[in-house]
Formats: sequence, structure tokens, C-alpha cells
Amino acid sequence: MDVTFITGNADKAKALEEWLGHPIAIQKLDLDEIQSVDVRIVSEHKARQAFAILNKPVLVEDVGLAFAALNGLPGALIKWFVDTAGLATTARMLDGFDDKTATAICIWTYYDGKDVRVIEGYQSGSIAHQPRGDGGYGWDKIFIPDGSQLTRSEMTPEAYQKSYTASKNFVAIKELLLSL
Repeated sequence: MDVTFITGNADKAKALEEWLGHPIAIQKLDLDEIQSVDVRIVSEHKARQAFAILNKPVLVEDVGLAFAALNGLPGALIKWFVDTAGLATTARMLDGFDDKTATAICIWTYYDGKDVRVIEGYQSGSIAHQPRGDGGYGWDKIFIPDGSQLTRSEMTPEAYQKSYTASKNFVAIKELLLSL
């Protein structure tokens, strides 16, 4: 498999390698973070930029959290919302809305200099009124997957893993990478 996974997150790399069943080349690159709510646009931009730097096939993963009441915001900007305003404020943005539903989004983008291939993963859920739990990372303390009363951060390791992989679409990314 001639592809380099672009990430600085060791946990993401480990999760991908576990699903693939073997190691994958990994490289951290300092890429431009364009500002768009659309996770697909951000992911494709990063993949094209990473390819331009490395001149070899790359795989990029980007995530977002779309609030229905805010027409998809924060989307791909979730990292900036959490880093700037914090989890509590990000969750409280929905205080004036009856609709607390949200969608966790994961976009994998493969680019080899010619073809862009995109794998999408989604998980429906809702946003907690305030952060809860000690597990997970990122926005896991405010995201409650459908069918659960718990945020991802409150889940047992087994339930967390099931929820985490549900939004990642590891099955499709494995099929894509093995087909290369």
C-alpha cells in the first residue's frame, strides 16, 4: 500500500492501523487550515496540499460536528470553536433552540496527484447541555450518539470504541486502501 497518512495525532494513526491490520506510513505536516464549515472541502484541500509537499499518494482525515439548529455550524470549524470558546460555551450555543441534534462527520480523502477519492462517515446524535465525562478527546464530552443517554466521554471503553468507529467508516477506507 503506497500511501502516507497525514496526521500528527498518534491515536488516529493507531486506530487506522488496527483497522487495516498492518502499519501505514505516517507523516505530520504543517498544512493550511482553510476556513470552511464543509469538512469535505477542508479535507480535500489538505490532501492536495500534502501531495504537493510530498509528491506521493496521501490520505487525510478531517472531522466536524454539525449542529442542525445552526445549519451545520460549527462543522469543520469545531476545533476552533472548542479551542477558542471551550466545550461548555460551544454546547450552550444551542440554549435558545429546541433542536439539539447534531451529526458527527468524518471525511477521509485520498489523493495521488490525479484522482481524489473520498470516504464519508456520519453518526447522528445530539449535544449535551454541558460537557460530561472524562474519556475521549476533542468534542466527545458534548456529543451524545443516537441511542445513548451518555456523551462519548462517559461511555465504557467498549461502547466508546463502537461509537467512535461508527462515524469513521473504517470498513470503506480499508476497502479503498486495499484496492490501490
